[in-house]
Amino acid sequence: MQAESDAENATGGGAARANGTPVAPVAPATPVAPGPAKAKAKAGAEAAVKSRRFPSITRDTARPEGSGRAVPGAVSTPARQWPMLSVLTATAIGLLATAFGHPRVGCLAIGVALIAASVMRRVLPSVGMLAVRSRFTDMITYGLLGVAITLLALVMAAPKPWLVIPFMEDAVRFTVR
Repeated sequence: MQAESDAENATGGGAARANGTPVAPVAPATPVAPGPAKAKAKAGAEAAVKSRRFPSITRDTARPEGSGRAVPGAVSTPARQWPMLSVLTATAIGLLATAFGHPRVGCLAIGVALIAASVMRRVLPSVGMLAVRSRFTDMITYGLLGVAITLLALVMAAPKPWLVIPFMEDAVRFTVR
C-alpha cells in the first residue's frame, strides 16, 4: 500500500496521504523547455491542482468529529479514554445489579450512564471513543436511549412501580393485546 502511494506521488497521481493530508505533486527531474510547451505545462498543472468533484475512489475515511483523545497522548490509554470507561463501568454495574436480582436498580444505572454519556458528549470538547457519530447525533441517541431505559425502569411493575403514568397501561394493552 505504501509502495503504491509512493509510486502514485512520484508520477503525480497521488493527491493525498493515507491520513488525508494533501501532498504536493513531485516536480519532474528534467527542466521544462521554454516556449509554447511551458505554457501548455502550466495550464495542465493548474487543472491538476484541485478538483471540486468527489473522487471516484475513496482512499481513506474521515475521522469522526470528536475522535481526538480526552487527555493528551503522554498519559496511559485508560486515562485517555476516561469518558468511555466511566460509561462502560456504570453499565457493567447496572448489568451486575440486574443479574443479582435487582432489575430496577440495574436498569436505572444503565439509563443514567447513557444520559451521562449524552451530557459528556455535549459538554466535553473531546471524549475519545465515546464519539461515534456527529456530536448532535451522539447526544440525541445517548439521551433518548437513556431516558427511555430510565422511564421503563421507573414504571416497571415488579413489584410496584416507582412512577405511575396514567396512559402507560392502556398503551401497553393496546400494543401487546
